[in-house]
Amino acid sequence: MDDSLLKFTLTAFTTFLVVVDPFGVLPIFISLAKGRPASERASIVNRAVALGFAISLFFLIAGNGALSYLGITVHAFSISGGILLFATAMPMLFGQRPALQSHEDGESGPEDIAIFPLAIPLLAGPGTITSILLLTSQARGNIPKLSAIAAALALVFLLTHVVLRMTSERIVRRLGEGGVHVATRVLGILLAALAVQFVLNGVGEYVRLLQSARI
Repeated sequence: MDDSLLKFTLTAFTTFLVVVDPFGVLPIFISLAKGRPASERASIVNRAVALGFAISLFFLIAGNGALSYLGITVHAFSISGGILLFATAMPMLFGQRPALQSHEDGESGPEDIAIFPLAIPLLAGPGTITSILLLTSQARGNIPKLSAIAAALALVFLLTHVVLRMTSERIVRRLGEGGVHVATRVLGILLAALAVQFVLNGVGEYVRLLQSARI
């Protein structure tokens, strides 16, 4: 693997790790699955992770086609996507889940929690989808880079599966409430930095496009 592909793979993995945020989902899952038997908790995790990964793969395969159909340029989406990711990062810096990815304790309904809110929007939420579209746009159809995105995505969802399957009050006690808050803030800082980089990349590409058009 050459240096550029390795760097791209690490960027993709870091981005997905931040936006999927398995350790941020962990305390929410514990609250939602409280009192359920271990076999049911395992079934919920299996279905939630499988569905979240399937939705993410759909956007990996067909997302850019949808952009082309709607007439949205890569540069515009890079800038707007970076702004969205930055907005997603801000609540994390204050120890909260983003508004579109939050769920109040004790809230219940007829929905299967594996589907809502775990798969959508906690795992395959707006941040995850935006990141997939931005990275596939940067890959520009390069098969090794697209494969790297898929591998990074699979690895993050595998890690999420392990984290959620291992979840228990014992893990929470070991991490402590302070540890969870610290991890969420660190992930928020990384996400904010990545979001700014996406905006800078979009602006830079657009400026280069204008300069080449004038020549």
